[in-house]
Amino acid sequence: MFAGTFTAIITPFKEGQIDEAAFRKLIEIQIEGGVEGIVPVGTTGESPTVNRREHLEIIRIAVEAVAGRILVIAGTGANSTSEAIYLTEEAEKLGADASLQVTPYYNKPSQEGLFQHFKAVAECTKLPIMLYSVPGRSVVSILPETAGRLAEECTNILSIKEAGGDPDRVDLLKASLPDDFPILSGDDPLTIEFMKRGAVGLVSVTSNIIPRAMSNLVRAMNAGDVEKAQAIHDKEEDLMLTLMGIDTNPVPIKAAVALMGHCEHEIRLPLVTLDPEKKETVYNLLKKHKLV
Repeated sequence: MFAGTFTAIITPFKEGQIDEAAFRKLIEIQIEGGVEGIVPVGTTGESPTVNRREHLEIIRIAVEAVAGRILVIAGTGANSTSEAIYLTEEAEKLGADASLQVTPYYNKPSQEGLFQHFKAVAECTKLPIMLYSVPGRSVVSILPETAGRLAEECTNILSIKEAGGDPDRVDLLKASLPDDFPILSGDDPLTIEFMKRGAVGLVSVTSNIIPRAMSNLVRAMNAGDVEKAQAIHDKEEDLMLTLMGIDTNPVPIKAAVALMGHCEHEIRLPLVTLDPEKKETVYNLLKKHKLV
C-alpha cells in the first residue's frame, strides 16, 4: 500500500480562503503525473495554520476529487493527542485511505511519550497509519526501537516516513522493524540513497510540479534500475535542492506552483511569500526546466 510516490500536496488559498477549484486542478495534475497518492494537510499543506474546519474541508475535497483513483493519506497528526485523535476519526469518516501521523512538535515528548501518543491514535481508528519522523520540524525523532514497539503492538501502524536527513537511519529502522514494514523517504534529494538501503517510496514536495519525473524515479529504484533513477535525479537535482533549501517549506514550492499558473501566490502567516530576488531565482530555475 505504501510503496511508491506520494505528493505532499500544497493547499492553495485565494483571498484567505481555500481555493477549491485550484486544489482540484492540482489533484488532477498529480493523478495524471502517475503518483500513487497524495498527502493533504501535511506540513507542505500548511496544516499548522488551517483551522479544524478547514483541515477537514481539505481532506473532504481531496477524497471527493480523487474518487478512489489514487490513495489519500490525510495528515491528521498534532502535538495534542486529543486533537490528533479527533482529526483522524473525522478523516476516517470522510473516506481517507490512511493517516500520516507526525511527531508531536514543541512538546518535546520522551520516547515513551511518543509511543503512548501514537498508540492512542492508532487505537481510535481502523485507518492504516504512516508514522512521520521529522526532527528538523519537531525537535524529537522516533527512535528505531520505538518504531519497532509500535509496529509490534499496533496492527494498523504500517509504515514510516523518515525525514531526518540521514540515509543511515534506514538501516537502523530496518533492524528494528518487520521485514515487510515500508520505509519512505521524506527528503526528495536523498531518495536514491534511502532506497538503496531498503526504502520503498517517497513522500515528495518536488512532485507538486514534476510528478511524472519523481514517480518514474521511485519506480525505477523499486524495479532495480538505479541507472535510470540516477539519470532522473541528476536532471532534477537543482530543482529539488532549490525548492527545499531556498526558504522554509512550503514557501518555495508554493511559489513555483503559482509561477506555473496553477494557483495564487498566497501563503499564511507566520510564513510569507518569497522575496523578489528568491522568486526570480525560482522562476529562472523553472524556465531552465521548461516548466514556465
